[in-house]
Amino acid sequence: MAKTTPTAPKTTPTSAVEVKKVEAKPATTTKLAASVTTKPALTKPVASKPVAKKPVVTKPVVKKPAVKKVEKADKTPKLKMERDSFTMPKAEYAQLYVLKERLLKLNAPAKKSELLRAGIMQLSAMTDAALQAAMSKVPTIKTGRPKKK
Repeated sequence: MAKTTPTAPKTTPTSAVEVKKVEAKPATTTKLAASVTTKPALTKPVASKPVAKKPVVTKPVVKKPAVKKVEKADKTPKLKMERDSFTMPKAEYAQLYVLKERLLKLNAPAKKSELLRAGIMQLSAMTDAALQAAMSKVPTIKTGRPKKK
């Protein structure tokens, strides 16, 4: 039998990381690979302490009261929005901003659309005679877009 020179040093690995490093190298002979993998790592045996068993405590089962699920029918349906354009004189349009400023001073800010909706609510709450009287004060204007200059 011919002697072969080992390519890796014959040291015993001290941790699992070193074992992996040694095993990752290709062995030139089967005798060397067998000696590396068959030697156990040097570790001290750990003395185990006796563990006292804890008494098992079972908790009584408490039934939770049934919670009623909120039905989707309770939700208010989403309002469908309508977009529209209209024509009005600049003086009346400026009144929207005057009203917005008044509401800001009263700590009740509002949007233009909210002001218009409030006006519609007031008109719809009027009697027929009061509505007719209010509409007679509003001058009729030509509708449509203004001509380009």
